[in-house]
Amino acid sequence: MNKDQAKGAGNQVAGEVKKQVGKLTGDTSREIGGVAQQIKGKVQEKIGDAKEAVREEQRRDDDVR
Repeated sequence: MNKDQAKGAGNQVAGEVKKQVGKLTGDTSREIGGVAQQIKGKVQEKIGDAKEAVREEQRRDDDVR
């Protein structure tokens, strides 16, 4: 797991908490902010996944040489 994957997962969890707090308190702005943070986390995690795939491919190329 790289830094982007970890931060992405953290943002998803924090966003879910924020969203739920917004729902419970009737704070639509906080709820929407939580959804936005979840989306940010998902994108960040996918960037981390892509970086890992590139690193893995580079390792395979190095092993072949």
